[in-house]
Amino acid sequence: MANFLSKERQIQALQLLCEGNSIRSVERVTKISRNAIMRLVVRFGNQCRDFLDERLVNLSLEHVQLDEIWTFCRIKEGHAKKRNLDTERCGDQYLYTALDTQSKLLVTFAVGKRTWETTNVFIADLRKRLVTPHTFGSDRPQLSTDGYQPYLPAIRRHFNETVRHGVLIKHYADNTGRYAPPRLAGTERININGIGNLRTICTSHVERNNLTIRTFMKRFTRLALGFSKKVENLAAATAMHCAAYNFVRVHKTLRCTPAMAAGLTDRLWDFGDLFDAVAEHAKRKRHNAWIAKLIDQFNERHPRGGSV
Repeated sequence: MANFLSKERQIQALQLLCEGNSIRSVERVTKISRNAIMRLVVRFGNQCRDFLDERLVNLSLEHVQLDEIWTFCRIKEGHAKKRNLDTERCGDQYLYTALDTQSKLLVTFAVGKRTWETTNVFIADLRKRLVTPHTFGSDRPQLSTDGYQPYLPAIRRHFNETVRHGVLIKHYADNTGRYAPPRLAGTERININGIGNLRTICTSHVERNNLTIRTFMKRFTRLALGFSKKVENLAAATAMHCAAYNFVRVHKTLRCTPAMAAGLTDRLWDFGDLFDAVAEHAKRKRHNAWIAKLIDQFNERHPRGGSV
């Protein structure tokens, strides 16, 4: 089990996964069973999510781009419906991402169906992380999205015009090949709220980040066998990738990590630093939960206002 692996072997396995290797290839390289690797991914990935929730807050960003990227769990949607399976737990799944244009920081993400409910959760989480001014001036952060309709009411509901919002709609010509990308026929930029220069509406950076995701996360590689079997595993692996991308991987254009560019850290981390920071955060969280439990037990035994 992962608890009996040395720290060095855990870091080795996790780092190989973050570099785009599959679980079975990591098993062959490290001699760690794939079940132990999967348990390690789920545990560390969930801890990474808690770590990111604490660190990625109070962000003063100018322009955040939003997008969704497709994958599937266990079985593709069409086959799942033919077999009358529960498509909430399998079939098509989408990864929602929010990327800062300047620092290339992955601000937040959400995994789920491409529905209003998932979009609403995603935008609500983004709202908790961004610093927005009280006045409706030009210094408000800008959000750029594609033409997916649920973005509009979700952003209006959670941000209440404290951000500027623009939509970029891309029109494609008919695709001539099954796997060839369609030809871009034109674009349409729409000002939803507060966009003075329509040319600033852009989703190119977050779409380029989709390539990084598919390159370094085997679960998103098309036409491969590395797809997730459970949504929980997909979410944990995504959180681990997001933490490694933000704090460990050097962006070739910025020549530093996105976390450094965003001012979240003043030095370059290696994967061991990330592992230690996540483990320390998890240890502190367990300690705080233990203290809270003791306080609750004391209050139950000694209610206020009772006789002494």
